[in-house]
Amino acid sequence: MTLAIGATWTIAALATAGVIARPMRWPEWIWAVAGALLLLGFGLIPVGAALGAVGKGMDVYLFLIGMMLLSETARANGLFDWIATGAVNHARRSSSRLFLLVYLTGIVVTTFLSNDATAVVLTPAVFAVARKAEAEPLPLLLACALIANAASFVLPISNPANLVLYGGHMPPLGQWLASFALPSLASIGVTFIMLRLVERKDIVGTCACDVARQPLSRGGLAAFCGIVLTAILLVVTSMIDRPLGLPTALAGLATALGVSLLGKQSPVPLVRSVSWGVLPLVAGLFILVEALDATGVIAFLSERLRSASQNPASAAAISGTILAFASNLMNNLPAGLIASTAVAQAQPPRIVTDGLLIGVDLGPNLSVTGSLATILWLQAIRREGEDVGFWRFLKVGVWTMPPALAAALGMRLLVG
Repeated sequence: MTLAIGATWTIAALATAGVIARPMRWPEWIWAVAGALLLLGFGLIPVGAALGAVGKGMDVYLFLIGMMLLSETARANGLFDWIATGAVNHARRSSSRLFLLVYLTGIVVTTFLSNDATAVVLTPAVFAVARKAEAEPLPLLLACALIANAASFVLPISNPANLVLYGGHMPPLGQWLASFALPSLASIGVTFIMLRLVERKDIVGTCACDVARQPLSRGGLAAFCGIVLTAILLVVTSMIDRPLGLPTALAGLATALGVSLLGKQSPVPLVRSVSWGVLPLVAGLFILVEALDATGVIAFLSERLRSASQNPASAAAISGTILAFASNLMNNLPAGLIASTAVAQAQPPRIVTDGLLIGVDLGPNLSVTGSLATILWLQAIRREGEDVGFWRFLKVGVWTMPPALAAALGMRLLVG
């Protein structure tokens, strides 16, 4: 191993560890960008290659911009609070029914607004209404965390990692649904059953009902309409096999501006509330993965993937499982980027790529550091005065993730 290769691996490892652990509570993007700047400063990656790596993520950035604007517009206008309060009132004093309603709400939000929206926007609303309903909040919060990953391959738009793994070139919607409809049902169903069993002691008894519910404002209704229209637009865009980033960004921008104009308010506070740090985070990770590719490690992985693909079903199951657990060691964003580059080089059968996607989407349910969505979820509940330690989450993840992963991969192999 040359000195340059060793330095590249060390910087990439330290930067990834910083993203996961957030030393000194600095934001995740600082560590990814710092790693990228160190690589550039030491001449371990040319400036042209770094800029090219950043450019590869353009569709992902546009998708994230649109989804963040949609989510923040809905949050600022009380849409998620209104939905969560409605779930409490429809639970009719049953804690178990409330758990089910929150889980179902999480499925819808994740499917049409991405897993990050469930983690960042739905979770605080669920926590607030759980307090009002005098229900134990932790099972409801865990439901938000787990469904954010378990439902994240229902549609191409359900998880930014989907765009990352497929390099922005998503399969047409019909092909996507043929591949992932049954695996998604298996993932969602098994996760629900296992989480319900693990948390059964805290999902008992009664809770309050008829929590005060303010009428949905005009802005909230407009945000809801914007979300619905965006979902229709993206489904149509996916059906005609076009990139999702630009339509998502334009729809999010139009919704944010339209709702602000309707309320005769400046859109500036809304825009400032968006977590823009996710953009330099993803860009930094693209540069880190590009540098790793130059060391030959991804070429090695792609060769292993190419060799294993002689038996596609076995390769899909094994590679998907390995990537699921690897996502918890390095977070699923860099893991997905590495897998995406390896797939681009190896060109494995579609079933193998699909297995990798299931692994990178569902695997993070094992630990609290597995995905950006789960890290954002942890930050959200900490702001509300709640906390879930690494081992507490792992105790849930050990029982929920492996059986859900086995069921989803099994269903994907079943549909061929």
